[in-house]
Amino acid sequence: MELRQTHTQALSQRQLYGTQLLRLGTLELEAYVRDLAQENPLVELEEAPSPPRSEKQDDLLDRLRWLEDNDRQNWYYQHYTEEELDPLSWVGTSGGLEETLTSFLARQLDPLRLDREARRLVEYLIGCLDDDGYLRTPLEELSRQDGVPLPALERALALLQGLEPAGVGAAGLSQCLSLQLQRIGESGPALAIVQDHLSLLAQRRYRAIASRLGVSLRQVEQAQRVIRELEPQPGAVFQRTEQVHYPQPDLSVAEQDGRWTVKALRGGRPPFRVSRYYQGLLKQSEDPEVRGYLTEKMRQAENVLWAVRQRESTLLRCAQVIVDRQRGFFQSGPEGLVPLSMAEVARELELHESTVSRAVREKYLQCARGLYPLSYFFSRSAGAGEGPSGTAARQMLQRLIGEEDKAKPLSDQQLCRLLALEGCPLSRRTVAKYREELGIPSSSGRKISSL
Repeated sequence: MELRQTHTQALSQRQLYGTQLLRLGTLELEAYVRDLAQENPLVELEEAPSPPRSEKQDDLLDRLRWLEDNDRQNWYYQHYTEEELDPLSWVGTSGGLEETLTSFLARQLDPLRLDREARRLVEYLIGCLDDDGYLRTPLEELSRQDGVPLPALERALALLQGLEPAGVGAAGLSQCLSLQLQRIGESGPALAIVQDHLSLLAQRRYRAIASRLGVSLRQVEQAQRVIRELEPQPGAVFQRTEQVHYPQPDLSVAEQDGRWTVKALRGGRPPFRVSRYYQGLLKQSEDPEVRGYLTEKMRQAENVLWAVRQRESTLLRCAQVIVDRQRGFFQSGPEGLVPLSMAEVARELELHESTVSRAVREKYLQCARGLYPLSYFFSRSAGAGEGPSGTAARQMLQRLIGEEDKAKPLSDQQLCRLLALEGCPLSRRTVAKYREELGIPSSSGRKISSL
């Protein structure tokens, strides 16, 4: 026998909520809080009136026991049939396509009966997924970022990848398709192709694949038909692209004393408060079941409230750095944009790049020039070395073409020279590329006869 002392850091519930809520847009956060209020009596929406304080203690305890019996998780176990517990049976219903990928995955964890820490880690990874269902950030980075042991994250990822839809939690397309094939028991050429020969498959070089795998051309063609039926974006079904969403601004920016300052449009107010009524009931009750239930719900409400405030703080910090770096845009318009990466913002704030990525996701900034997603302000340099961003270069190019003599339109080479004079040196090939992206024809296509 050997006694060893080890030190590990468990992912706290606050960290979990912080990661989940940071990536939510305004509408998603409002929906999240409304759903939370349905299952947690201590979450009191701003518009909701407080319960009357004049009811008798016995009636209040009876009501609380009723709340406990009808808690969403308990109701889930007590009232759903075995068939309805199958997550696939929900797809296409109000619990399927009408919900998010995050909630769909989280709901599948209940029947697994995981211990608290294992569930936290799986939910943490769910919060790190992108809209397509991929886990783009390597586990090593997540482990360093939050101090969670890598083996624990690997076990959590294995659990996540076992959920529906198949392929979720993959690091890339190859792994995504591999997970789907393994789910259906495929171990032949199709699996080998998606693991090692996807580029050849995209080029339709079937004979080269057959030669490398030592199989017949017919087997490769059969495998190709199987692969074609797979879903390259397992989270796409939850994006509800058929619905039109009108973005709401999260932040506003205005000039004050010569500096552009960012403000949260909610004015710092959280979207809910912790019910004083139930806080008082927690102090008064001597029933251990009631106290246990309320204590758990109190902890959840306080953690979510902290995460909401942390989300706003991180968002404000990221947005202020973006505005400081892109003040040329607010002064002169899109041509004033400079190259900026999320890594630069992360370094300045001493955050992880993935934190910045989650913070700016689907967040919008309102300014005098209109409503812009924060992602709009990130752009690489248009040319080699320092210079304006690609967005600014496109804007300059569009302006030059708009000002040209339509009888003698500028060639791409002439546009190159004019851009260079304005401090935006680009190659002729890049000018042609940007022009085509803007949907602008060549000089011959833009020429208007004077007759």
